[in-house]
This record gives sequence, C-alpha cells and structure tokens, in this order.
Amino acid sequence: MKKKQKLKVTFLGTGTSQGIPVIGSTHPVCLSSNKKDKRLRVSILVEWEDFTFVVDCGPDFRYQMLRANVSKIDGILFTHDHADHVAGLDDIRPFCFQMGEVPIYAQERVLDVLTQRFGYIFETENKYPGAPSIEKNTIDLNPFTLGTMNVIPIELMHGKLPIFGYRFNDFAYLTDVKTISSKEKEKLKNLKVLVINALQIRPHYTHLTLEEALELIVELNPGRTYLTHISHKLGFHDEVEKMLPPNVYLAYDELVLNI
Repeated sequence: MKKKQKLKVTFLGTGTSQGIPVIGSTHPVCLSSNKKDKRLRVSILVEWEDFTFVVDCGPDFRYQMLRANVSKIDGILFTHDHADHVAGLDDIRPFCFQMGEVPIYAQERVLDVLTQRFGYIFETENKYPGAPSIEKNTIDLNPFTLGTMNVIPIELMHGKLPIFGYRFNDFAYLTDVKTISSKEKEKLKNLKVLVINALQIRPHYTHLTLEEALELIVELNPGRTYLTHISHKLGFHDEVEKMLPPNVYLAYDELVLNI
C-alpha cells in the first residue's frame, strides 16, 4: 500500500468576513491585545512533498503570503465565490510573473462568477500585460488529483448555497458550513484532523454556531478538530478554548499542523 503523504497545514486566516478586529468596533474582543484574537479572513496553506496549495484567496491574501513567507504556490482551491474567499485574486500576480499561469480549481458556477467579477484577468484578447494569468480547472464532486495527492470535494450547504470543502488524506477543511447531507458525511469518516467553522454563540442562518459545530463534531468523531471562520461575537480565544471538549481547539492565525 502506498504510504500517505505527510501534510503541513498553516492557518493563514481564521476570521469571518470582516476579520477581527472589525473596523470601528469597540467590542472587547476587537480591542483585545491577545494575538490569537486578531484574525484575518479565512484561508489555509496545504503543503506536502514539494507541493504548496492555498484554499481560498481573500482580501488579506497578499499579507498572508508575506507573513507565512510563501515564495511559491502550485495552485488555489476555492470553496465558493463570496468576497472574503476570492477578493485577493489580483494579488497572485507575483506568482504569475514567477511561474506563468496559476492553476485555480472550483466548481463551474464559481468559475463563472470569478470570470464576471475579474473580467480583465480572464480576457483572451487585448489583455493587459500586467494582469494575472490563470489556468481554470473545473471540478465537481468527483475526486481529483493535485500533484501526488488525491483530493475529495465535499458538498456543504452555506445556507441555501452549495459550496465545497476538501479532504486531503485524513485531513478535511470545511468552512462556511450550515448543513451537510448524510451522503456527504460519509466522505468524512476516519479523519485524523477536521477543520470546521464555528461563527458565534447565537443562531445564524448560514453558519454553524458553536453548539451546532460541537454536535456535528461528535457525529463525525475525528481525532482532533480545529474551529475556524470565527467572529468576535464568539468571545475571547483563551476563554472559549477553556470551554471546549477534549480534542477540540480554536484555530488561530499562523497555527501550523503537521498531519
């Protein structure tokens, strides 16, 4: 049997769409001096062997790449097309100048939205020479290959919007989840590490609350779980983490997992 690749996962951002601190907010969490309470928009870096991929490319992408000292990427996977997950697409230009076209992977609907939103990037005639160069790869719910890795897309419901999570070997990354069908839960068995969103305490119509996330974690029963896509309304990092059950942790920016 082929040995599974060792993964290194870096949390580039763990915050919700506004990030933490929120502009102009006087909420105590936004005023916190604890580094773990300061969260950029949600994204991860996944590395194995000589391969480096990013999941989502939000408005903090440039700083995230600099902060994590990322000098090359092999592509970007998109979970969905909301601004906090795609708005940094123009900032892939240095990678394009270095390597040419940067491969991106997303479901057809997401690629269509990106083509409309970033029309100048996807132009084929009279394209501005300084614009990013993209290689579009349409994916569906069938497994696909990145380098030497077999990746399994997971369909999630973000309210009424179908979006994708991804499983890399025994690691799964699910963000912006509200519900998951029984069929898709079958793809999430026997995980060593699960990353899933937990927005806040109070109910939300498109995101899991902390209680809902914890209930789902019990059902999926991974070895360890890290919560991400966190709002300031969830509370202070150190206080919330003390409340969590064994083997469940709050992720924070720059946290590195070796799996």
